[in-house]
Amino acid sequence: MNEVPQKFHRQPYSFVRRGDRLTARRQAAWDEYSPTHVLQVPRELTDTSVAPEARFDQEGIYGRRAPLVVEIGSGLGEAVVHAASEHPENDYLAVEVYKPGIADLLLKMGQAGVENVRCVQANAPEVLDHLLPEATADELWVFFPDPWHKTRHHKRRLVSPDFAEKAARALKPGGLWRLATDWQEYALVMRDVLEASERFENVHPGAGASEEDPQGGWAPRWEGRVLTSFERKAGEAGRRAHDLTYRRV
Repeated sequence: MNEVPQKFHRQPYSFVRRGDRLTARRQAAWDEYSPTHVLQVPRELTDTSVAPEARFDQEGIYGRRAPLVVEIGSGLGEAVVHAASEHPENDYLAVEVYKPGIADLLLKMGQAGVENVRCVQANAPEVLDHLLPEATADELWVFFPDPWHKTRHHKRRLVSPDFAEKAARALKPGGLWRLATDWQEYALVMRDVLEASERFENVHPGAGASEEDPQGGWAPRWEGRVLTSFERKAGEAGRRAHDLTYRRV
């Protein structure tokens, strides 16, 4: 058996692959839209990897130059399709590893009649490292990443000092990184990671401070973040969303 190259062991994946089987409606959406709206990128070893020679030609992909918003972990596409419908002047890139999620996004996109969304089925750190040129994105979204709440799994969490460096590289100076999570402990970790980075500044320093949390720095709920079915279920379970917004300095 061939050994996996060492570089693929340096950072544990922040996701677990699930089945790629599609329902009939999702399959129909995939067949219709994936040839034009799912980016084909060169792979290296795995089907979610991005080879170093990958290139992102925004003007060629979208047929124009416009502000670019990148969503990491787009799930079923609720947030990105809603935003694309509300802001046709922007271009949107959805990064997701789960094929049924991308297919559902394509289904929603077709129903909404939006044309300013493209998707890539790929591991997010490799998208930021290899696909996106430096200083490409105007905004980066990470909404409700897997919290990996068990201590032994914390190393799998997406938001880390290393990932913050990748995000800083991809964002334009002055670009915004918007984050949200419904796990309070992970929210504190996210805040600590970004507060420690010299590449970012908190847009809402001290906001939401309390006796229990004198540091604060929480962003108000961003009106552009649509209430998804996932967040609704979290609220029903008693978990409140925490928002953060940081600016690339």
